[in-house]
Amino acid sequence: MPLQGKRFRKAAEGVDQAREYAAGDAVDMVKKSATAKFNETVDIAVRLGVDPRHADQVVRGTVVLPHGTGKAVKVLVIAQGDRAREAEAAGADYVGIEYLQKLKDGWLDCDVIVATPDVMGQLGALGRVLGPRGLMPNPKAGTVTMDVAKAVKEIKAGKIEFRVDKTGNVHAPIGKASFEAAQLVENLQAFLDTIVRAKPSAAKGTYLRSATLSSTMGPGVRLDTAGYR
Repeated sequence: MPLQGKRFRKAAEGVDQAREYAAGDAVDMVKKSATAKFNETVDIAVRLGVDPRHADQVVRGTVVLPHGTGKAVKVLVIAQGDRAREAEAAGADYVGIEYLQKLKDGWLDCDVIVATPDVMGQLGALGRVLGPRGLMPNPKAGTVTMDVAKAVKEIKAGKIEFRVDKTGNVHAPIGKASFEAAQLVENLQAFLDTIVRAKPSAAKGTYLRSATLSSTMGPGVRLDTAGYR
């Protein structure tokens, strides 16, 4: 496997897999192991003590990372009239009701879709296409709203959406390897704080069971999450 090459093995040698590292130490190790020729993304994977098969234990939400993700996000806003003009002024990349037809025709050159409530009936027919790609607007994520300008600004500022998968894990990007260590630590803490606040009342036992930080091509570094459990 490519990920098990010489560079990966060398980076992995410096990581004690039996140890849980403090946030600052973990970030330092991840930055050092990010030696690829591109600017690697730094991701966090969190294992939660929930059973996502039960609706009252599904963990999902959004968080605006203080320093963004380092990725330029292309935002489509499906709206008309004043809302469309507000979206354009806020910096949306694509705006207009005509994008409904473009989506039906297979156009998917965007990262996030924001829509006003009045068009959701038409978007619903595209659920099978947009849903699996994580593009379907959702009120809980703030992407179905009349305040499209606020939604666009937050997304451009580094707002990300997270949702627990069927195995009880949550994955999210928290920045790039080129970020300052302090910026990654602040993004990491903002994410973990939000995950803890999203704890379902039905969750029993240890909620935040483990967390691992890694770069795109680097080894995982286990985090000390004692302060969040």
